[in-house]
Amino acid sequence: MRYRRNYQAGGTYFFTVNLLERNKSLLVDHIDLLRESVRWVKRHKPFHIDAWVVLPDHLHAVLTLPEEDFDYSGRWREIKKRFSKGLPKREYLSEARMNKNERGIWQRRFWEHTIRDEQDYWHHVNYVHFNPLKHGLVKRVSDWPYSSFHKAVATGIYSRNWCGE
Repeated sequence: MRYRRNYQAGGTYFFTVNLLERNKSLLVDHIDLLRESVRWVKRHKPFHIDAWVVLPDHLHAVLTLPEEDFDYSGRWREIKKRFSKGLPKREYLSEARMNKNERGIWQRRFWEHTIRDEQDYWHHVNYVHFNPLKHGLVKRVSDWPYSSFHKAVATGIYSRNWCGE
């Protein structure tokens, strides 16, 4: 099956990227490995992080690509690959994954949405930051440590008690 993606040079996109096993907490258990994987890709294929949140089994991000670039798929492939290579091989592998020489860490695809306008942008940025509260992981957005929310507070975009008190 071919998935149709909307590639726009210099575009801003919302992403959801999931672990294969949604009951795992690999992303927060290995947050430093994930951060290093993202840093490496940013150095080699730059992009801007508008918003980012890492939950135990999935992450959400709003990213903006450089004006002449539209390859978000390559960036996600590399982030997922680097993260997976840094983990010990303990996961269950289906025969299909073994035949394709794949790890059993990530879902094969990711969900992407092209940001259309300013209202759409803020809707998705707010969704990213609200997500730990939505999933019942915290009582206040500011209590979740793996989020760009803290940087947004420091730059005056949000108040510290946004969605929580």
